Amino acid sequence: MYTDTEAVILRQIKTLNGRRMILLFSKKYGKISAGTLINEYGKNKSALALRPFTYGRYELFKNKDSYNINGAEVIQSYYRIGENVDKYMNASYVLEFSDKILAEGDPSPAMFNLLTDFLTMMEQRKSAYETLVLGYICKSLTLAGNAPVLNSCISCGSLENSAFFSIKDGGILCGNCITSNDVNNPLIFPVGVSIIEILKYLFEHPLRSLENLALNDDIQRQVDKILKAYISYHLGIEGLKSEGLFFL
Repeated sequence: MYTDTEAVILRQIKTLNGRRMILLFSKKYGKISAGTLINEYGKNKSALALRPFTYGRYELFKNKDSYNINGAEVIQSYYRIGENVDKYMNASYVLEFSDKILAEGDPSPAMFNLLTDFLTMMEQRKSAYETLVLGYICKSLTLAGNAPVLNSCISCGSLENSAFFSIKDGGILCGNCITSNDVNNPLIFPVGVSIIEILKYLFEHPLRSLENLALNDDIQRQVDKILKAYISYHLGIEGLKSEGLFFL
């Protein structure tokens, strides 16, 4: 069966005899792997559409559960991301994170739009690239149904005295629900009101609202540690190849 779909290139693997396996996040079919003999270093329009950070339209041949890319064309090339080392490192993390959080063959138009919005914003952004990445992680968790509870204590429901973030419980804990044994628990983070409010903002507002937002380094590190621990515990996402390049 011949078909086509819009998609973003997540990664590619070189195999034997010049063949490549391309991991696509497609608008129509979700995350899929597709083989191709098209060389990304060629000069034709199909070759250009196989390069990293590309949003394109892909002509596919589907045989049972396997796909082959017969042709492609660029819709939007975010080539300027590759011209800046910091942009490249942060965007690479997002592509790898997206690969991990997306289910194979499960269409998600909202996630697809989120990723293309991220790439557009990252290409245009002048600084504070890490802030945008943290926003992307939060919006991805929301769309995946894994957002933490941030508006009240997850244990007693209190709206006051929220001072801790429990990774295991998946949200905020108030001071009354913390025991002495929790003080040194690596899965419980003491947080101030500012951290809670920033987490709420990142989870509740569209990614586009972060266009002019730049977190300071200290707050950024705290939010980063909480989110990395959260996705590791609840989704098993850790040790990404690009994580060593990403802001710590």
